[in-house]
This record gives sequence, structure tokens and C-alpha cells, in this order.
Amino acid sequence: MNEKPWARYAEERLPRYTSYPTAPHFTPAVSSRIYREWLAALPRAAPVSLYLHIPFCRSMCWYCGCHTVITRRDGPIVDYLAALSREIETVADLLGAPLPVQNLHFGGGTPTIIAPEALRSLVDLLRQRFRLAPAGEIAVEIDPRTLTPAMTATLGEVGVTRASLGVQSFDPQVQRAINRIQTVEQTAAAMTALRAAGVQGVNVDLIYGLPGQTVQSCIETAKLCIELRPDRFSVFGYAHVPAFKKHQRKIAETSLPQGAARFDQAEAIAETLVAAGYARIGFDHYALPGDPMERAQASGGLRRNFQGYTADSCETLIGFGASAIGRLPQGYVQNEVILGRYAEQVLRGEFATAKGYLLTADDLLRAELIERLMCDLEVDIGRICAQRFPSSDVLAQSMPRLQALAAEGIVHLDGAKVRLAGDARALVRVVASAFDAYLASSSRVHSRAV
Repeated sequence: MNEKPWARYAEERLPRYTSYPTAPHFTPAVSSRIYREWLAALPRAAPVSLYLHIPFCRSMCWYCGCHTVITRRDGPIVDYLAALSREIETVADLLGAPLPVQNLHFGGGTPTIIAPEALRSLVDLLRQRFRLAPAGEIAVEIDPRTLTPAMTATLGEVGVTRASLGVQSFDPQVQRAINRIQTVEQTAAAMTALRAAGVQGVNVDLIYGLPGQTVQSCIETAKLCIELRPDRFSVFGYAHVPAFKKHQRKIAETSLPQGAARFDQAEAIAETLVAAGYARIGFDHYALPGDPMERAQASGGLRRNFQGYTADSCETLIGFGASAIGRLPQGYVQNEVILGRYAEQVLRGEFATAKGYLLTADDLLRAELIERLMCDLEVDIGRICAQRFPSSDVLAQSMPRLQALAAEGIVHLDGAKVRLAGDARALVRVVASAFDAYLASSSRVHSRAV
């Protein structure tokens, strides 16, 4: 990194492009009435994906950028689950006939904080009100530190097929700095128990750019995880936004690695995982050969959504829970973030829609350009424009930025075709930003490009 004139790009504040346009551009103009209309218009034969947000944890990790609430008591969780179940019923009542579901994802927070019987009840309700595909995926995010044997058994019983385990770093110094003490032994025990319970796929999440983190500690953490042989890795750069996440103020900015150091950490992890036999997926995911995500990348079917890279091909995502985001053919919708407001509305039998975004033809074009570049590391602008929006001037608008990147060896241009240079994969968000019509008005809320 230090030998190339790229360091300034690593410092740019850019979206992760898990959606386009990104959440800062959602507005209250998309109301619960509009969401009802969008739901009612869904085709009844096309499979959808469901996302359930469980916004609770037992302790706060200082790096966390999620919508979550810390509770030592179970009462608030029980109350929330009552509201969540009511929302599922309200949506299902509107839809009428049960929609087919290909993918179900429990995110958080810590979804496994709920009682095992509560998880069983939720899945039973979803099976009653939707048609969950027998071969579909049910995925759950897990904190290995709080996973109990009873919950592990329940995950297997309800048909969970994939578990994502948060690790972030095994470096004791880094763990103390982020308020997350987690041993290798805890993680290994959780992984072994999940597999024994019948959970087929196990993922591990790592983070670089954390306080006090070094290239060597990143490599050591990756090697320890490789010994456990997870099916996939997600490797994210820490997003330090203390103006929006006040608990991040407990992390001293002076302790954080900066642009070039973050790049070196990301590449060190990448080299370690690839050397161990993992295929690099996009710019920050890794999978064993034969994994569905690796096959999706090889066939050109890799997608990107709010969980990052995915093999999920569904065009519709219905989100349940406080702060949950859904995507329908017409646009995005997001629920109320504050738990009290969310619960009050759904318990009245209403939708808790707080804001959203109505997609235009230009948005859809730019979204496809960004997604294909993020997934394939190359994109044919001319072909996609001709298919989606022949009169668009996105090619002319993006070309000055792309030509500047080409001059520095970050991309190769062949007419209207763009391809990332082999050693510039980590800068794919920089290249994708050339197609972003809204970036100038939202860059302050985003994380560093690397």
C-alpha cells in the first residue's frame, strides 16, 4: 500500500453499498400506507426472504455499529417478542395467502439472547404464516460467549442451517479495548456444539482496524480461526462514527490504525485465508470451495444485501422488528428504531414504518452497476445502460472519476467496461462510488473505504 499512490483513497468516507441508495437517504415520504400498497402488490408465486431483528445484548461491545439495547433482564425481551409476533401476523394478514420463503435471517443484537422456547415459537409462527422452503436457509447471528446448550439444541431442532459467530479478534489487548473478552476455547466449543446439533454451515466474523490491532495480531487471529475450519469468513473494517454511536467514544481515536495500516491488516488476513484454501468472495468475504457463496460467485449469481455478500437471489426482503429494513421491487422501507415507538404501533395492529425510499429508473440502473462491480469486480456499463436505461448519462457522469482511477492503476478501462486491478480489490468501494449520485450529501456518515 505504501508503495502506491492509493493511501488517500483508503481514507475516503464511503458506503458499504449493501443497498443503493443507502439508508441516510431514506425519508418519511415512504409511509406505512405506501408500505401496505407495496406488500399487497407482491407476486404470490415469487419466493421472498425474511429478516427478523432482535435488538438486545447482555453487554455493549465498544466497536458496535448496530441498533441494539443492553439489558440484564428478560422482561424487555419478552415484551419485544410479543410485538414482533404481532407484526408478523399483521403482515401475513395483509398478504393473505402465505408467500414462499427461501431465506430467513435472525440478526441483532444477539438473536440467541431470547429463550429457546421463544425461538421455537417464532419459527413455528413463521411456518404457519409463510411457506418456508424445505431446502431454504435459516441463518442466525450468534455471540459464542452467551450461547447455551439448550439454545444450541433448539437451533438444530427448528432447522437452522447457518450460524454466524462473532469473533472480531483474539488479541487480549484488542479485546480489552473493545470490551469483548472471548476465548478461542469458547468459540471452538460453540462451533463444535452447533455442528453436532445439525447446523450445517458455520461462519466467522472478523474485524480489522480495531484499537491497538496490528498486522501480526490479525494474522494470528485468522490462523486460530482457520484451525476451527468455518465454512465462511466475513472480514469487516471497523467503522468509527462516535457522533452517531456514542459508546464508540470509549475508544480513543489515537489508538486506531489509519488508512495504510488498515489496508495492510485487511490484506494480511486475506493472504492468510487464501493460503489456507479459502476463496476470496468480493472484497471482504471468504468461503471454502464448493460453498454456495463460492458457487454463486463462479456463476455470476453473487448478490449483495444488508448482510453483505450473499447467494440469496430473492428480489424481495421483508424486515420485521425495530429498525429492520426491507426491500421490495418499488423501494426500501425501515421500521421505527426506538423500541417503544415500534411496539406501540405494531401492538395496535399498525405498521411501524418510519421511512423509506422510492426507487427511480436511474436508481435501479446505478444500483445494478454498483452491485455487479462489488460482486464481480468488473462491470460493463454500456451493456447494463442499454438494457435498463438507454438514455441515461451515467456513463458520461462516472467517466472522469473512472479515468482518474485508471491513471493510478486502480482500474482497467476498455471502452465502457471497468475491471478492478488485481491488487486493488480492497478499493472496490472507491470505484463503486463513481456511480453514486448521492454521495456528496452523505459522506460524513460513512466508514473509511478500507
